[in-house]
Amino acid sequence: MAYQCVATSVAGFVQQLAVGYIAHGYYFYVSGKIPIDKNPTDTDAKIIGQYGIDVSKWTRCRQRKTGAAGVQYLRYRNQFIILATHGEHLFFEEETRNLRDIRIQPVRFMGYSIGCRKDRNGEGFHPSVRIRQDVYTDLKGRFEKLALHRDGDALAAALRSIPFEPYAPVRDQIQCIVRAVNRRRKVAGLEQISPRIVFRERKPVKPFVSLAA
Repeated sequence: MAYQCVATSVAGFVQQLAVGYIAHGYYFYVSGKIPIDKNPTDTDAKIIGQYGIDVSKWTRCRQRKTGAAGVQYLRYRNQFIILATHGEHLFFEEETRNLRDIRIQPVRFMGYSIGCRKDRNGEGFHPSVRIRQDVYTDLKGRFEKLALHRDGDALAAALRSIPFEPYAPVRDQIQCIVRAVNRRRKVAGLEQISPRIVFRERKPVKPFVSLAA
C-alpha cells in the first residue's frame, strides 16, 4: 500500500498528528508551506524519497531497534510537517537549522496549538490539542460581548458551533468561555448557560482517503 500522507480535513490532520504520531514519540519536527506555484504532490514525493519514509511498519520497527529514528510526513493542502522520533537519521542533519521539539514548541495549525503535556507522574508525555491562545482570547472576548445580547438557546448553539474538535483541553477552554458568559449574565439577571448544553465528545475521523484493496 502506498504511503498515505495527505489529510483530507483539518480534523484529520490534527488527529493524525496528535494521536497517530505525537502519541508514539514523534517529538521532533519541521513544518512549512508549499508555494502556490509548486505542485504539492511533487513536494510529497521529494520529501518521502529524500528521507526514505515510505517503508512498512515492520521495517520501521526494525530500524528503530537498531537506533535509527522513525520519520513521518503529513500534509493538509499546502501545509506540511515532517516528524521524527529519537535516533539517528539524515533528517536531523538536513534540518538542523529549522528543527523544533514539539514538547517545547507546539505546532500552530489552523487555530490549534498541538503539543505535549507531562504525565501525572511526570515521567512521560501525552499529546495536547488546544485552541491557540490568541484565537481563544479572541473567542472569549466575542462571547463576552454576546452574553447580554443573545438568549440562552442562541448562545448555547453558538458555543456548540465553535469550529474546534473537542479534545479535553479544548473542552476546558470552552467551559472557561461559558463561565465568563455566565458571570456577565448573572450580573444582568439573565438565565445561565448550562455547561452540559455545550459539551461534545470527540468523534474519531478517517484522516486519509480510503484506498481500495
